[in-house]
Amino acid sequence: MSRIQMEECSRSHVPMEKAAFEGWLESVSVTFLTLNDQQRNQSLDHLISLSGAVQLRHLSNGLETLLKRDFLRLLPLELAFYLLHWLDPETLLTCCRVCKQWNKVINSCTDVWQGVCRKLGWRIDESIQDAPHWKGVYLKAKLRMVQLQDQKAFETSSLIGHSARVYALYYKDGLLCTGSDDLSAKLWDVRTGQCIYGIQTHTCATVKFDEQKLVTGSFDNTIASWEWSTGAKIQQFRGHTGAVFSVDYNDELDVLVSGSADFTVKVWALSAGACLNTLTGHTEWVTKVILQKSEVESVVHSPGDYILLSADKYEIKVWPLGREINCKCLKTLSVSEDRSISLQPRLQFDGRYIVSCSDLGVYQWDFASFEILRTVCSCQSFTWCLHPNHQGDKNAGPS
Repeated sequence: MSRIQMEECSRSHVPMEKAAFEGWLESVSVTFLTLNDQQRNQSLDHLISLSGAVQLRHLSNGLETLLKRDFLRLLPLELAFYLLHWLDPETLLTCCRVCKQWNKVINSCTDVWQGVCRKLGWRIDESIQDAPHWKGVYLKAKLRMVQLQDQKAFETSSLIGHSARVYALYYKDGLLCTGSDDLSAKLWDVRTGQCIYGIQTHTCATVKFDEQKLVTGSFDNTIASWEWSTGAKIQQFRGHTGAVFSVDYNDELDVLVSGSADFTVKVWALSAGACLNTLTGHTEWVTKVILQKSEVESVVHSPGDYILLSADKYEIKVWPLGREINCKCLKTLSVSEDRSISLQPRLQFDGRYIVSCSDLGVYQWDFASFEILRTVCSCQSFTWCLHPNHQGDKNAGPS
């Protein structure tokens, strides 16, 4: 009998009485349960072939309900939270858009969002148990990271004046100093874009300034200090055998420090220009030096001690600021023992924390214990400049 004949037959038949239908259904069900899987599948295939549009639609709706179970709704809340811990932030945000129930469950899991923020390097305040708060913290941080990557987190403007490559930069209190291959250095008011001073120098690899003077390190292996008002050279420092990539100084101590491509750090008398000490131990170019007073105590230094930090491609060295010839390095910090991670020439130190970065993210050390407190990982390879409560050096170095 064809399907069309069966449909005509079914339309001509009188529907079974309820009691008779229930008895027939019970008999068929008992027989169906005695069949093996193959026979059951054949029976279902045959019934589906006899079904019309109404029955097929009913079957489709029923199967969707049976097969697509909402595990997040059905699981106990503790198990749902446990599963959510394994999801990355992007997947969590996608899950929030599935339905209102999923969004409610995910937004109520404080541990999940605290964990996400902790992976970004956030220091978690355990007293704040409001999950939406930590979700908001993550979303703001993510937006900021995207803005930084797309260069939309800041305004840009051009300062016109140099006639050759600008290599050295130093920013402080609204003023920007630039050093160029055109043998000049200029001081700019960032707000107005006006050049305040412009003086003739050597080729600048690094610059640092205050109200009265400018100190420059050069590719010609020398360091010099200049007077802003007259442009006169105050002092010259000779002794490095490689380009000088970083300088720092302290007028109160009458000390200048420098880092060079000759792998050494030198300590100078700022006013006299004499070399007081040469620190060795680096095996790469020294691209950054910082002179700063310690604000914490450890087994190797006390609060108030002046500390010298020097950094190369792989290591950060901590030195006591002494004038003894055989000065010993207090501590060497790194982010990979096998030198698989290279540090950028970006280093900050406020007396309590040391901050540096690589292409993989930003690293913060506690200066009292020399332990890494947190690592802020970047999603893409771009350089961050992080200042730990420190209005300090934004000095450019070799890339």
